[in-house]
Amino acid sequence: MFQMRGVIPPMLTPFQENGEVDYEGIKALVGFLRDRVDGLFITGSYGGGVLMTPDERMLVTETVIKAAGGKIPVIVQTGTADSRSTAKLTAHAAAAGAAAVSAVGPYYYKHNEDEICAFYSSMVKAAGEETPVYVYNNPGFQGYPMELKTIKKLKDTGVRGIKDATFDIMLHANYMRLLKDDNFDVVLGTEAMWLSACVLGCRAFIPGIANAFPEICRKMYNEGIEGRYEDCRNTQFEVNEMRDIMYLARSTQLAIYAMLEIRGIVKCSPRGPFIPATEGEKNAIRERLKALGVTG
Repeated sequence: MFQMRGVIPPMLTPFQENGEVDYEGIKALVGFLRDRVDGLFITGSYGGGVLMTPDERMLVTETVIKAAGGKIPVIVQTGTADSRSTAKLTAHAAAAGAAAVSAVGPYYYKHNEDEICAFYSSMVKAAGEETPVYVYNNPGFQGYPMELKTIKKLKDTGVRGIKDATFDIMLHANYMRLLKDDNFDVVLGTEAMWLSACVLGCRAFIPGIANAFPEICRKMYNEGIEGRYEDCRNTQFEVNEMRDIMYLARSTQLAIYAMLEIRGIVKCSPRGPFIPATEGEKNAIRERLKALGVTG
């Protein structure tokens, strides 16, 4: 059974200034990342999946998988507000060659446990036996917490992992202690607390900063996995300072668009209603990164 390992950035989706998907930009970004990371998590929060039409999401999925060329696994976030659309995107991703699929809990309405379980059961059916389904537990975006007993019930109904974006290290510890096994994967959904999660036994994380700076995330990952915890702690603090820099823009996603441009990887825009970082914000980000020594 596939399980995530290593540094797997939640890949940003490039858009043109007019809001159209920038498919050439996608290819360029995948080309930069595929030899530097261990997988790609696409059409999620950084990927702007909810800002795209279903047809766009499917074409983005196909474009990324083709550009990755089998070098790294691609995990597709297929969540929407309704079960039917999510199942359709899930079936497409599985057929297109995704290594796994994931979905944030159905959003807008605050759903009860039975409804949440029915939502993921339809995903499991659509994905088929060969493509594992991961819960993407992000209380801020889905609008409600998922209780541990609900995650346990999802495991029993065929869900094979969780991307933990709760930023709650005690909850993560409980996932590792009570859920993690050969048939259920637990992945950290942030770079902010890799060291702590690694010590608990986590073996993969999904760092937004790795879109633009995969090297430092790789360094931090290796230090943790190799048990060099003092080195990893120092790198963790540096990564968290880079996260502080991300808040110089109006959202972390906008900061990543700016950082990709600053590094010369790809120049692209977010899709509205997001507004690109201003030149002042870009300059502030550039100067802080330079002072930190991660750019020239």
